[in-house]
Amino acid sequence: MPDYFVSFGVKDIIDVVCVALLLFSLYKLMKKTGSLNMFIGILVFILVWMVVSVLKMQLLGAILNKLVDVGVIAIIVLFADDIRRFFRDLGTGTRTKNLFHWLTRRRVDEGADLAKWMPVVQACENMSREKVGALIVFGQNDELHDISLTGEQINANVSQRLIENIFFKNTPLHDGAMLIIGDRIESAACILPVSDSQSLPKSFGLRHRAAMGVVEKTNAVAVVVSEETGHVTVFCGGNFQKDMKPDSLAKFLAENVR
Repeated sequence: MPDYFVSFGVKDIIDVVCVALLLFSLYKLMKKTGSLNMFIGILVFILVWMVVSVLKMQLLGAILNKLVDVGVIAIIVLFADDIRRFFRDLGTGTRTKNLFHWLTRRRVDEGADLAKWMPVVQACENMSREKVGALIVFGQNDELHDISLTGEQINANVSQRLIENIFFKNTPLHDGAMLIIGDRIESAACILPVSDSQSLPKSFGLRHRAAMGVVEKTNAVAVVVSEETGHVTVFCGGNFQKDMKPDSLAKFLAENVR
């Protein structure tokens, strides 16, 4: 035992820290999806398996080894969506995104990027004031093609009046999501997957859960105008920011939508 601690070096410290970070990430993922008890059960099983391996209990060890072989496949099947979400969050998380932006950083052109999204921002501001519910999704690539096909094809330039008219109460297309790709309104009245995340406030309605659902499964950005409160909420990378003001919304879209 003393010899082991003498040989314990920087590499071992990094190893322990990496394992701790991995377990913490898995803990947050399971807690977020309401599977915390499952995580604790898996952790206990791993600890028992390690103790059995150290004590070289051959019969029990052989049984547990077989369970581990089958269990890995079972976990992948049962938690396929959560595993996919974990790796997506890894790539779209705040720290990763900040690092990527730092490596490929560019100044936000006040006369270009911010102006590009002003029709959306002004439409959201007016709908917020009138308490008109809206859900706008900004697609980053072709991964929203199937979602686009669930709605009515618009294929029009982004326009403040067009956005407000589509979401005006009792119009045929006001339900569902508007999909914007690039500088075009691709479609409206689109059907989105609904999130079952436990992290969403109970005050959030179906629009908010649909917005979270699409950003959990894709790299899209979603903006929701609440019909009850008029508050504007943005969703990106499995996270959300409530009560966005026009200036903050314009800056957020300029920085996060390409």
